[in-house]
Amino acid sequence: MFKGIGNLGNLGNMMKQLQEVQARMAQLQEELANKTVEGSAGGGMVTVIANGKQEIKSIRIDPGVISLNDIEMLQDLIVAAVNQAIEKSREMMAEEMSKLTGGIKIPGLTS
Repeated sequence: MFKGIGNLGNLGNMMKQLQEVQARMAQLQEELANKTVEGSAGGGMVTVIANGKQEIKSIRIDPGVISLNDIEMLQDLIVAAVNQAIEKSREMMAEEMSKLTGGIKIPGLTS
């Protein structure tokens, strides 16, 4: 007669677990904003620092690159360094999310 009551308890537990995961995700996002990775190109002539939220925090350019008067090369180095920093940031985020989810791939949550 009351078979559904047990299922309601399971649903309540699932909702509680979901809320806990959401709270841990919010905390993880704050932590990722404070963690950084570095991408570089041209043997370190251009260095880009990004955080775990894929935000570029800084770009360092060796003055020797500027004196070469080759703007196209400098642009290419910047693009390469930015792409490397973003990729490292994605990898860091995926690794941290994997720890949070126990390695389970959740669509839309991990890449």
